[in-house]
Amino acid sequence: MSNLFHSNDPATGEVVWSGPEASAEDCAAAVATARAAFNDWSATTEEERIAFVHRYRDALREDAEAIATAISRETGKPLWETKTELASMIGKVDLSIAAHAERTGSREQEAPFGRAVLRHRPHGVMVVLGPYNFPGHLPNGHIVPALLAGNTVLFKPSEETPLVGELIGAAMRKAGLPEGVFTVVQGGRDTGAALLAEDIDGLLFTGSAGAGAHFTRIFAERPKVILALELGGNNPLIAWDGDPHAIASIVVGSAFITTGQRCSCARRLIVPEGAKGEAIVSAVAALSDRITIGAWNDSPEPFMGPLISPAAAARVSLQAEELMKLGAQAIRPFEGRPGPSTAFVGPTILDVTGLDVPDQEIFGPVLQVTRVADFDAAIAAANNTRFGLSAGLISDDDALWDKFQRRIRAGVVNRNRPTTGAAGSMPFGGLGASGNHRPSAYYAADYCAYPVASFEADRVADQVHDLRGIRA
Repeated sequence: MSNLFHSNDPATGEVVWSGPEASAEDCAAAVATARAAFNDWSATTEEERIAFVHRYRDALREDAEAIATAISRETGKPLWETKTELASMIGKVDLSIAAHAERTGSREQEAPFGRAVLRHRPHGVMVVLGPYNFPGHLPNGHIVPALLAGNTVLFKPSEETPLVGELIGAAMRKAGLPEGVFTVVQGGRDTGAALLAEDIDGLLFTGSAGAGAHFTRIFAERPKVILALELGGNNPLIAWDGDPHAIASIVVGSAFITTGQRCSCARRLIVPEGAKGEAIVSAVAALSDRITIGAWNDSPEPFMGPLISPAAAARVSLQAEELMKLGAQAIRPFEGRPGPSTAFVGPTILDVTGLDVPDQEIFGPVLQVTRVADFDAAIAAANNTRFGLSAGLISDDDALWDKFQRRIRAGVVNRNRPTTGAAGSMPFGGLGASGNHRPSAYYAADYCAYPVASFEADRVADQVHDLRGIRA
C-alpha cells in the first residue's frame, strides 16, 4: 500500500496537501503508459501539439488565482512574487513555440542525387524532477518544450510542493492531452529513484549540484538517457563604483529576493578595500534592515517570506555558524525571526575577507563580503569557485565591464542589474558544477529533440559508377 505524505505552509505549519506516494510498481506502470503513448503522440503534427499547449496556457490563465495561491502556500513566497511566477509560466508557452521553430526546425537543400534534409525527432519518455523554489515556472520550462517536441513526460514535483504539481496536471487535463502523454507522479526521493531506474530516455532536472553529480554518476553507463541539469551556484557580485544607495538596491535584490532561495542569487559580494567599499557595505546593511519579512498573505505584502521549512532554516543556520567559526565577522548575524514557524529568518551579511571558506551554495539569505585591492583581484575572487551559474558587475565604467564580461566564468552575466535577472527569451544555465552544458529557458528545445540528417533520392538509381574498383 502506498505511503501518505503531505506538504506544509512553512509560515504556519498548516498541512496544505496530502496524498499517496507512488511506489516502485506505480512508477513502472507510469513509465509503461508513457511509453505506450509515445508513438501516437510523436506522430501528431507540430500544429496539433501547439494547439494542445495553447489550451494548457489558457487553463493556467483560467486557474491563475488558485495556482498562485498554491505556490505561495507551499513555498511561503509572497503573493506578489508567485503571481510573477505564474505569469512566467503562461509566457513560457509562446516562447517555447518560437524556440522550437527556431532551434529544432527542418531545413532542406538540393544535392546532385536529390536533397539533404535536416529534421528533429523527440527522444521518447522524459522524466522532469521539479524544485521547490519555483515549483511551477522551472519544471514548466522543461515540460512545455518536451511536449512540443513530441516527447511524453512524467513529472515528479518536489515533495515540498506536491499541490502545485497537482494543479499543473489539472491544467494539462483541461488541455485534453491524451492519456499517458503527461503524468504527475508524486513522492520523495524513493519515488524519484524508482522512476530513474526504469527505461526512460531523458532526465530534465533543476536542483542542487550534489543531486546533479549523483545523477551524472548513475547514468554514466546509460548513455541513451539525455541529461539536462540546471544546478546551483556560489554566485559573485562585484560592486565597484556608483552611488552606494543605488548599489545597495541591486545587491539586496540579488542576495535576498525569495529569501535567498534562487539558484542565481548573489552569495558573494566583492568590493574594493577602503572607504569606497566600506560605504557600499554599510549601505547594503542599512537597506537589509528595512526588509519586511512575513507570511505570504500578510498585508501589506512582505519583501520575503520564510525559508521552505524549519529544517532548511536549521541547515542555513549551521552553514552560517561554520563561517563564523572560520573567522567570519558578522555585519548582520544570522537570526531567526519571531513568528509561528522557525522557518522565518533575517538577512545575514558576513565579512569573510582573507578567509578560506567553503565553496558551497548556501540556499538562503546569507551574503559573504570579500574586500580586494584592485579590479583584477576582484575578478580572480569572483572566478574562485567550482560553480559558474550567474555573476554580476555594478559599475559605470565601460572598460571595467568589457574586462569583466570577457573574463568572468558564468552562464548569466549581468551589469548594473541583479544576478537573478533572466528571461525566457534567452538561455539559462551555467558552467562547472552549475550544470552540464545544456542550458534551459530558450535553449530547452535543444535537449528535447535530437537532429536527424537525411540524404534522400526519390527514385532508385544505379549507382555503380560511384563505386571504385568494380570491374566492367
